[in-house]
Amino acid sequence: MEAPITTPSNEKSIQLIAGSDVTVVITTYNHAHFLGEALASVAAQTRVPEEVIVVDDGSSDDPAAIVARWPGVRLIRQPNQGLSSARNTGLAQARTTYILFLDADDMLRPAAIAQGLAAFARSPGVAFVYGAHERVDREGNPLGGAVYHAMAGDPVAALLHHNIVGMHATVLYRRDILSAAGGFDTRLRRCEDYDVYLRLAQAHAIASHPTVVARYRWHDSNMSYDFRAMRDAALAVHARYRPAAGADSLRRETWSEGRRFWRRYYAGEALRAGGRISPRGVAAAARLDPLWTAGELARRAAIRLGGAVSRRAGYRLRRRLVGRASPPVGRVDWGDFGTPWPVSEDFGWDRGLPVDRFYIERFLEGAAADIRGRVLEIGDDAYSRRFGGARVERQDILHVEAGNPRATLIGDISRAGTLPQAAFDCIVLTQTLHLIFDMASALRQLHGALRPGGVLLLTVPGISPIDRGEWSGTWFWSLTPAALTRLLDEVFGAGAATVRSHGNVYAATAFLQGLALSEVDPTKLDVVDASYPVIVAARAARRP
Repeated sequence: MEAPITTPSNEKSIQLIAGSDVTVVITTYNHAHFLGEALASVAAQTRVPEEVIVVDDGSSDDPAAIVARWPGVRLIRQPNQGLSSARNTGLAQARTTYILFLDADDMLRPAAIAQGLAAFARSPGVAFVYGAHERVDREGNPLGGAVYHAMAGDPVAALLHHNIVGMHATVLYRRDILSAAGGFDTRLRRCEDYDVYLRLAQAHAIASHPTVVARYRWHDSNMSYDFRAMRDAALAVHARYRPAAGADSLRRETWSEGRRFWRRYYAGEALRAGGRISPRGVAAAARLDPLWTAGELARRAAIRLGGAVSRRAGYRLRRRLVGRASPPVGRVDWGDFGTPWPVSEDFGWDRGLPVDRFYIERFLEGAAADIRGRVLEIGDDAYSRRFGGARVERQDILHVEAGNPRATLIGDISRAGTLPQAAFDCIVLTQTLHLIFDMASALRQLHGALRPGGVLLLTVPGISPIDRGEWSGTWFWSLTPAALTRLLDEVFGAGAATVRSHGNVYAATAFLQGLALSEVDPTKLDVVDASYPVIVAARAARRP
């Protein structure tokens, strides 16, 4: 391997290393004020690229002054021709095996390139891989949890339903495949990436991984903020790929569902713009999809009104206002669920990412600041690395029995002596407590293993299938929020734990059947119905 390209220590640089075989193309149009952060995120990669190219698409600001601070970065300037043209310019100049495109107002997470290459190593024949992303505001503050829809099954059908990729900077392409497909369509001013995904998916496989690899900055100059234009562009691209009359029935059905999805999606984005519902947002949403908007407002009003009356009366009120009357007796259509066997017998892992993982990962994303210092995780350190990152100073892994070469601790956490005392700043315990018969003893040991102020991040199953394999003989419990609250109060002290339920009847049905996350409507997973807890999550802190 060649030596890194270095610069004097008082200058910023991107240490380009020949052999990593990746080009990062950053496109900019009047976003010089963000460009430095984009370049810094490339410089922070744990596996640096071989080439970094900035394509200035006719900006009236001065991106050259920013690029000049980063020796080793190549700047290409062209008259304003649009994002597709700018990306194609970078594509034509790249000479590596893989290529990643980053908009100047967005940023990469440090493991973006490394995780993309690892995904290619697992699936070497695919056209591209993609990961998860997170939205941030203009200043870089998080606007929610990780956004990720796993690739499972037919990639064309999945993309016809909606853009499962979500953010272009999460994608790492095989450059030769993208070039052979013609790159980006310069006739498209929006959704050119969605068009590429669909075009490539028709001839090639696609793979994904759940690591958050990019930060999607939302601000008022985003193209994505023009919801009507984005809806129209998405529908126009979507129309290009309408399956022929004799095509596979799944693709025809998902295409029809996709038409509805895009209208609902951008109406929802308009309704929630700015993080709250305003008269302006309601008006904008109504112009995009009046029927969906009316139903959504009625649903929200019904939930609020229902809380002011008795539980039974509130339930009836919500049914009337939202129009969700039950079908007549004998007229329920069971469809694909009308058999005694689930769609998947492995929680959905054989189809993609299981539904319960959506809630688990969103919980950990929200508690990421607690994953720091010395951290213990069970089985492996995947969540600690993903959500703790550089905040983790020392990582321990516990396994119940010998055989895991990465385990630093072996044993049953309900037994005294397995865990060191007052040792950990954080313990990540997902979907494990229910496998221990003496849960109270396990919680006492976990409490004792935390340093004062240390935090236990815990998830347990509520409504769940029971494992058919390795854990079937020790799957002892499912817990309600009330049960977990009582267990934690008795060990950590009253009020030391925050317990939350996640799920609803839609999520529970999907999870019991073993559907993958990519097969469900993610907007429906956000609704919380305490009567249907799929996952119960808790944050419990040891008092100083």
